[in-house]
Amino acid sequence: MARPGSVYERGDDGRVYNTAPVYAPDGRRAAQYRKIFPWHPYETTAAGDRFVVFDLEGHGRVGLSICYDAWFPETTRHLAWQGADLVLNLVRTPTVDRAQERVLARANAIVNQVFVASVNAAPPDGAGRSLVVDPEGRVRAESGGEPEIVVTDVLDLAEARRVREYGTAGLTRVWDPFPDDRRPVDLPLYDGRIDPARWRRALPAAGRTGAEAVSGGGL
Repeated sequence: MARPGSVYERGDDGRVYNTAPVYAPDGRRAAQYRKIFPWHPYETTAAGDRFVVFDLEGHGRVGLSICYDAWFPETTRHLAWQGADLVLNLVRTPTVDRAQERVLARANAIVNQVFVASVNAAPPDGAGRSLVVDPEGRVRAESGGEPEIVVTDVLDLAEARRVREYGTAGLTRVWDPFPDDRRPVDLPLYDGRIDPARWRRALPAAGRTGAEAVSGGGL
């Protein structure tokens, strides 16, 4: 699979979206994600309406997010709930808040037990400082702000599933927090609720049959 970053793309509805396409080795577009949280008021693109994951056969599942999406915990939580082992957050941040984005990459990895790759553009378009975080929040690889730096790493995406099963540091299982008799909890912000029957551990590898893309309200 190839990930060329994100592009501005006109949709069938005539509106322009910030889109992250994914291409298969044969050149076909295998998946695409439209940024749900444009950086208002500075970014004037239309907002997407669904969370997107796709499968790397034999490896695991990848979720897509774009830049400002990382500031909203709903984004990474939904991707993890859809079974993402790795969340790719594609960034073009030249501003001082890159420091906060790096904190968010670790926080999103920890609370959702997923790998997070926060990939920022190099100078002069971005501030660099890309990083790869494991499902327990450890920074595996990172770059400085130099334009010539390339970050590489080799990931075993099954590690995310191991952490979810046995817990962060062998203790904390955020996808199994509810006893069988727990009643749903209302979420007034979303006009929805947390339903223990739906708050389930991400799909095991054996249950993965292909890319999924869904949108929804409460978890």
